[in-house]
Amino acid sequence: MNVLVINCGSSSLKYQLINSDSEEVLAKGLCERIGIDGSAIVHQPAGGEKVKSETDMPNHTKAVQLVIEKLTDPQVGVIASLDEIDAVGHRIVHGGEKFATSVVLTKEVLEAIEQCNDLAPLHNPANLIGINSCREIMPNVPMVGVFDTAFHQTMPKKAYLYGLPLEYYEKYKVRRYGFHGTSHDFVSKRAAELLGRDIKDLKIIVCHLGNGASVSAVQYGKSVDTSMGLTPLEGLIMGTRSGDLDPAIVTFIAQKEGISAEEVIGICNKKSGVLGLSGGVSSDFRDLGEAAQAGNEAAQTALETYGYRVGKYIGAYVAAMNGVDAIVFTAGVGENNAQARAEIGKYIGYLGTNIDPEKNKLRGEEVILSDEGAKVTVMVIPTNEELAIARETVRLVQQGNMCCAYA
Repeated sequence: MNVLVINCGSSSLKYQLINSDSEEVLAKGLCERIGIDGSAIVHQPAGGEKVKSETDMPNHTKAVQLVIEKLTDPQVGVIASLDEIDAVGHRIVHGGEKFATSVVLTKEVLEAIEQCNDLAPLHNPANLIGINSCREIMPNVPMVGVFDTAFHQTMPKKAYLYGLPLEYYEKYKVRRYGFHGTSHDFVSKRAAELLGRDIKDLKIIVCHLGNGASVSAVQYGKSVDTSMGLTPLEGLIMGTRSGDLDPAIVTFIAQKEGISAEEVIGICNKKSGVLGLSGGVSSDFRDLGEAAQAGNEAAQTALETYGYRVGKYIGAYVAAMNGVDAIVFTAGVGENNAQARAEIGKYIGYLGTNIDPEKNKLRGEEVILSDEGAKVTVMVIPTNEELAIARETVRLVQQGNMCCAYA
């Protein structure tokens, strides 16, 4: 079965075509600047070079059409026709409390997703635009939605409720939801496989460290806590996001600067994190590392603060699960940045992790960083959210009854 995986943003569309039998990526690409001047599609068939084409994309429907054209192109395509796409899997950021698992996208489901828009106003509307564009072009192809929040719906109330009047949860569902769930689920399962143990017997802490970052406590295969909250702003210091703050800071800065609370939240999302802490050096950890080595004190402080915050969360989740068997690093920084991992490692040695400095130099590979006999195993596992979405799509499609998905 060929599964087209779609990750749609407000002005972008990432895609992969995956053969579910071999789990091979047949082709992948990106449509960028949709609805903006200078729009382009970058397409790469398996084993081939990237091909970039600048072309007008006024909307996402046009972008999906271009994706199909590239996939079926005689020179750079990998399938003969649209008929060879058996299903489409869509990444959806927020499912609220309505969705604790992936679902076939019916009319009723889409209406329920739309009701979650106010929880993720920057993401869910864009996800829905991508879904509707695909439905317009491929009306008879079964489609599945995979939610970033679904994996964390197993959190108990003591983990997801805020210390606010209960009425705000009851009326508006103000609570912690968590994100990156597809990645945390995939990586924790892969960790169990590499350890040769049943995930139902393991306590695993997954550190998804990219430009957006989160830590999760996965106890016996289920998420019991995670660092992101109602929105992806809570938790770790990230590339441009502040992470945890005293909420009074928002109104304090608004009053001092003469700006609105919404503008302060914008600063917290887009101008904070290691970018802000470094004095604007960069949100890219490679740049920060180079700047720190060159003597930039602010860049060094940003890296140290980042590592400290991750280390604190790991310690908190050891407490939440009353122990830990494995700690896993994943995503762009977690997989590739030895300096960031070493900084975090300063705070978890008490667990008996015994991280080998030489192994820690490896980039982008599955590797066990701990020495043999370590009490807690530290690992690096590259995440693969697209493959996880494809697997979920196949699982639901093979359950049957797909012919009336959009009735």
